[in-house]
Amino acid sequence: MTSPSPLAPCPSPFNLAAHVLARAGDQPDKPALCILGRTDECWSFGEIAAAVRGTATGLARLGLGPGARILMRIGNRPDFPILYLGAIAAGMVPVPTSSQLTAPEITLMARLLSPDLIVAEDGLALPDPAPCDVLTLAQLRAFHRLPPAPYDLGPPDRAAYIVFTSGTSREPRAVVHGHRAIWARRSMLAGWTGLTGADRILHAGAFNWTYTLGVGLMDPWSVGATALIPAPGTRPAALPALLARSEATLFAAAPGVFRQVLRAPMPRLPRLRHGLSAGESLPEDLRGNWQAATGTPVHQAFGMSECSTFISGSSARPAPAGTLGFAQPGREVAILGADGAPLPAGEAGVIAIRGDDPGLMLGYLGAGPPPLTRGWFLTGDLGAQGPDGAIRYLGRADDVMTAGGYRVSPLEVEAALERHPLISEAAACEVTLASGARVIAVFYVAPDVIDPESLDEAELAGFAAASLARYKCPRIFVRLAGLPRGPNDKLLRRALRLRWEGENGQA
Repeated sequence: MTSPSPLAPCPSPFNLAAHVLARAGDQPDKPALCILGRTDECWSFGEIAAAVRGTATGLARLGLGPGARILMRIGNRPDFPILYLGAIAAGMVPVPTSSQLTAPEITLMARLLSPDLIVAEDGLALPDPAPCDVLTLAQLRAFHRLPPAPYDLGPPDRAAYIVFTSGTSREPRAVVHGHRAIWARRSMLAGWTGLTGADRILHAGAFNWTYTLGVGLMDPWSVGATALIPAPGTRPAALPALLARSEATLFAAAPGVFRQVLRAPMPRLPRLRHGLSAGESLPEDLRGNWQAATGTPVHQAFGMSECSTFISGSSARPAPAGTLGFAQPGREVAILGADGAPLPAGEAGVIAIRGDDPGLMLGYLGAGPPPLTRGWFLTGDLGAQGPDGAIRYLGRADDVMTAGGYRVSPLEVEAALERHPLISEAAACEVTLASGARVIAVFYVAPDVIDPESLDEAELAGFAAASLARYKCPRIFVRLAGLPRGPNDKLLRRALRLRWEGENGQA
């Protein structure tokens, strides 16, 4: 399936940072970034551009050249995007990482990366031993006042930045993206976000998340819009008030954050046009609840660290109920069968994107170009395409369960249980019994239930049976205080399975 209006080829020579900050010269005094807290911290486009290009000068004066890898150990502060863009402006390769990583985790990443420089703030875990020099925030900030460096221009398919992803493996993988990645993101403007230079977009994620770096910072700056980021420590319950006070026109977050925000009182938001959701599939009830509470739609997008987002709904083309939406303009997407060939509408298979998509990674570090199947890059996620081209998400290939000879999506089981009035969240996965048999288990949160006997397995089994085929019905129900989620709020079904099997003699 190819969406209309293909992207023009990326210009060459090209620099990602130069593209992002191209509007700075026309509007140097306009707010580019505001950190929203008790006292807002705001940076104009002129200040951001000067700090970025001064940082490029400072890094070059350290003796680093194009291609040098810079490991970033910085929290949710303006230093993060300034260093990120400053390194790219100089032709170097920044590597953003989560501030929550432990010393063993960052040590493993550094071993895989072999960085030429680490830039770190106090209190964050560092590789042990440090494989290179470590620059402090004070030293980094001194670069802001240096003369501006020229942008390092070159082929658009040279390395621009590296992000780590765990994917389906137990160890992190380093994903290398080219400068052309920002050019491919233009398809998201019409196909998802609808961003214009007049917008003020509030993103609830941390700077290190690719969702925040892209949708929350790079995309708005590339069109001359203002990026709004909550101050570190801001709780989801405070976000509605921030949306109103900041006069945000767009709100971006993961589905779990949307759910938490809706538990707080919602003020009038006359400036808000719509919400943007990514990172995990958006439940249909959550989409409806947001519409009811704010009077605005929420559009979701599907993507991955290896290719950002490429399927979405938008104000111009809303996603039909129960679907992710459509291929963004210029993106070619297909549902592939076991033989790697595209499947007809209605049949379930692996979601794939063309291997020549400009937003696709250059490859995994040390592993060459992206692995392709008949010219397609396989996402590892399952879906089915409707006659109208909309794609329905069926879960991760490694999350899909098998029951009675049928493949069952955990999302379908979870949606059925979450319709129970006492259940706020549910997660389904396949577990192995002591006998070796594999059955479907559901782990759920019921915050308002005080007496466990008031919500027993028999009632839940009957409730599930009312909306699920018998082979899809869970055999095991486990109540938990909360469900395990990753740093970006992704549900960790595998962790639930391992925990249950460990506690029940299957470790």
